[in-house]
Amino acid sequence: MVTLASRIRLEDRECPLSTTVQHVGEWWTLLILHDAFDGCTRFDQFQESLGISSSMLTTRLRALVADGLLERRPYQTNPVRHEYVLTDLGRSLRPVIVALAAWGNSRLAPEERSMILVDAQTGEEVEPVVVDALTGRRLDDSDAYSFTAGPAASDGMRARYTRQLQVSEQPAGPADRAHSAPMAAHHQPAAAG
Repeated sequence: MVTLASRIRLEDRECPLSTTVQHVGEWWTLLILHDAFDGCTRFDQFQESLGISSSMLTTRLRALVADGLLERRPYQTNPVRHEYVLTDLGRSLRPVIVALAAWGNSRLAPEERSMILVDAQTGEEVEPVVVDALTGRRLDDSDAYSFTAGPAASDGMRARYTRQLQVSEQPAGPADRAHSAPMAAHHQPAAAG
């Protein structure tokens, strides 16, 4: 039998997106992490909140502990019961969870949103964005920011980004220009009034 890992190219296995998805890409895992950010720590709290089976929750919690995202520690001695607390590594995923929720909400009308992010002090809804820490510029413009091979990239990863650079440097044909024109108009800043 061929495993999924054997069908994945080396450059995909070293890609930070691929390695991140290995740890948090499963549906239940994201929901468990979301609940952990909301203060759930005990097995029964996660189970009640999510309606997840005991066996699935046990499997997911074990994986999150093994990956260093949650710490399992006793909160009761007789009988021994454990809680699952976010580690520093787990807490570092909060911006990812926030960004995923914001992306999901951005596709809904405001009255269709079942969960929103608000300022804890004012209760005002906030709009999460990903910005460059140095410049404060939004990173959602793929024309202004792009991925490239990093210092530890394998030859395969370097070749991947070399191919992408060559494709992006080719002049656009008439069909490409027609397709990109609506997108360019979409990204134009609004005129000052």
